[in-house]
Amino acid sequence: MSGFRFPVSRLSDEALLSGLATGDPELADTFVRRFQYRVFGVAMAVTRDQQLAEDVAQLTFERAWRHAQIYDSRRGSVATWLTTIAHNLAVDAVRAQRTEPMASEDLDALLAVVTQTPERWALADEASSQLRAAVARLPREQARALVMAGIYGLTAQQIAEREGIPLGTAKTRVRAAMAKLRTTLASPQRGDHVQ
Repeated sequence: MSGFRFPVSRLSDEALLSGLATGDPELADTFVRRFQYRVFGVAMAVTRDQQLAEDVAQLTFERAWRHAQIYDSRRGSVATWLTTIAHNLAVDAVRAQRTEPMASEDLDALLAVVTQTPERWALADEASSQLRAAVARLPREQARALVMAGIYGLTAQQIAEREGIPLGTAKTRVRAAMAKLRTTLASPQRGDHVQ
């Protein structure tokens, strides 16, 4: 080691990233300190949860350490690369916290259980049996959209993506299903009641 050492705080972002990749503790510490607030800020903006943002920030630096050797300066600065990693991890973390909806192909089976189980109708109260009957009378596409929105809490955009339909069509299906249910449940038909 030579007697003169360049202050690590004055090293370029690329040099610090290289030091991170080699496992140099001083360079790694300087790299983290240089970017910690930016990375945490991106994570916090996406997650809106301090603990989750801290976890995302830690994962971001771990990923940067593991992938430092594949960083390509022609594709953007170290800061851009690192904040992109943070953003992607934060989005993934938020998605992972949401309840995972049932696979689209399983929705038909769920609709059958919800709408076509006479033994459950006998045990259910009058309101739930009326609701099941009303859902059973909906067109299949509207019933699927209603289940995705009402039970799984998907947005119209998410429904459109899952069903492979335009956003406007997804919104129309949910609105139409809700309107039909309101009309049906507001004026019960004969034969809808379980006695």
